[in-house]
Amino acid sequence: METNLNDIFKAVRKSSRIISAMTDAKRAEVLMKLAAAVDASHDELLEANAADLQRMDTANPLYDRLRLTPERLTAIADDIRHVAQLPSPVGEVMEERVLPNGLQLRRVRVPFGVIGVIYEARPNVTFDVFSLCFRSGNACILKGGSDASASNDAIIRLIHDVLSECGVTTDCVALLPSTHEATAALLNAVGYVDVCIPRGGRRLIDFVRDNARVPVIETGAGVVSAYFDKDGDTAMGRDIITNAKTRRVSVCNALDTLLIHRDRLTDLPALCENLAEKGVEIHADEESYRALESHYPASLLKTTDETTYTTEWMDYKMGLRTVGCLEDALEHIAEYGSGHSECIITDNPVTAEHFQQSVDAACVYVNAPTSFTDGAQFGLGAEIGISTQKLGPRGPMGLREITTYKYLINGNGQTRP
Repeated sequence: METNLNDIFKAVRKSSRIISAMTDAKRAEVLMKLAAAVDASHDELLEANAADLQRMDTANPLYDRLRLTPERLTAIADDIRHVAQLPSPVGEVMEERVLPNGLQLRRVRVPFGVIGVIYEARPNVTFDVFSLCFRSGNACILKGGSDASASNDAIIRLIHDVLSECGVTTDCVALLPSTHEATAALLNAVGYVDVCIPRGGRRLIDFVRDNARVPVIETGAGVVSAYFDKDGDTAMGRDIITNAKTRRVSVCNALDTLLIHRDRLTDLPALCENLAEKGVEIHADEESYRALESHYPASLLKTTDETTYTTEWMDYKMGLRTVGCLEDALEHIAEYGSGHSECIITDNPVTAEHFQQSVDAACVYVNAPTSFTDGAQFGLGAEIGISTQKLGPRGPMGLREITTYKYLINGNGQTRP
């Protein structure tokens, strides 16, 4: 197993030099052909995905992430085309100046080289990561979860077919076996992998960070809050809360905790009426529980415990807490937030500005749901993930975020004294 994986790492590393030297037009051409191939391969991809879905309980929060549909495949193909049409950041001159000694110095954007990505039951990630890495001149090593093994195998076969048709080495994207041994090997692939990106829940991210010997960019885990301020609009708040919580409950930008100003507790039933229709189970503190009691289905109204506000629910469940002022809301977010996405609903511009300035998160919204935290929504075509760290990229990671830079220095014989 170890020798085989090392052979894979070596081949991908070698291919990264070929991909980085490829013309921008060629990389875009390959992706356009891949998008067309996705459109033409719905039956094969859905058949493989159905085999994965049969092995998963429909009640599992990951089921929706795992599921491919014709509509989702069409959207994936559109995202690939968008990535192909975006301007490549590779070769961009970030800085250019002449030093006092006459040396000409340029700082230019270049690919990382080899990017490893470990992810769970999300076969769309296979397409997203490949398209972004290939467009930016990076090779990639993918380690998907066993839940999506059939889907990922079919996707990689399709990608390899397109690469072969275009005369491009298939070594530029490798899918590792869905085993713990493969994960350990990838995390220890020093000299082969330039950066590893985990995309999944907190347990996966913590494991990768704690065990990797290669550099890591943390993404994914989101304990997301929305604060309904004393000056919030009820109708707007209802729509934002509903969209943030129920659009797709299994994704990392979904709402986990609603904070409400004490002065607006009488509006809480109206804010939550759509959540009741969608079967959202609310875990409420004492004050908000009383405000909802007899106005919300009793079977869906629970009390809080010590884990309520630290939980990334990934389900039709949500925490609810009453706060006395903006500062209380900010304190809650500082204590329980994961640095992913937070929002405030208010008609007070001073309060809104203070919230955005004070909250320490990658994406901070005013009067808009956190469901917009997404690479495609931000115009990036797709995303490698949502970075929640501060060193390096932060927020949705597109083409620019998976490049680094190097200095190019031109002289005419200068020597250093």
